[in-house]
Amino acid sequence: MRAPDRRYVAAALAPLALLALTGCHVDMWRQPKLIAEHENAFFKDGSASQLPPPGTIARGALRENEAFYTGAVQGNLIEEPPVPINRETIERGRKQFGIHCAPCHGSLGYGNGMIAQRGLAMRRTPGNYHTDRLREMPIGYFYDVITNGAGVMFSAAARVEPEDRWKIAVYIRVLQLSQHAKLSDVPAAEREKLGAHGAPPEAGSPPAGQTDLSGGSDRRGEQR
Repeated sequence: MRAPDRRYVAAALAPLALLALTGCHVDMWRQPKLIAEHENAFFKDGSASQLPPPGTIARGALRENEAFYTGAVQGNLIEEPPVPINRETIERGRKQFGIHCAPCHGSLGYGNGMIAQRGLAMRRTPGNYHTDRLREMPIGYFYDVITNGAGVMFSAAARVEPEDRWKIAVYIRVLQLSQHAKLSDVPAAEREKLGAHGAPPEAGSPPAGQTDLSGGSDRRGEQR
């Protein structure tokens, strides 16, 4: 190709090159946005940070119910759950307990779940809910442990909603009561039915086929 021809080609391509360059700009890193606490001339006070308009309602951000979201009030664990105690609550708690807790703590809460029995060696055995220490704990304690974790147990907050954490805590209390109930606690009509099936196991002892891996200890080697 002769030199004049090349010049014509270059002249023809130049507008195309300029057109392509219009797509190359700095908006990806120099974005027209306001940065918190920076200056901005758009507002009268010169600040990018502005108060919300009067009457603004937060969407899912405020957690003003301290007891519900922390299990404590002013640092003191609460004694009563902030959810209704009924069959629906207990059934939901049972299902969530089976998913998130039973693999380590066992279906009845003796700390003898399959992970504890057959999993990797654990420095601390899962908590046995039927020790005196855990039976005497406020129900807010169990919510706190589910939320924040303890020992080798990690937090379940990312997987279990606050209301379900409370329902699990309620079910743990149900397990504790069921394993420490006395025959005198049962209505007379039901007591006769129980008598026909023999005496119940001693309170606080694992039923037949259940193994307590905590060795009966309230503290040593036991996870919260």
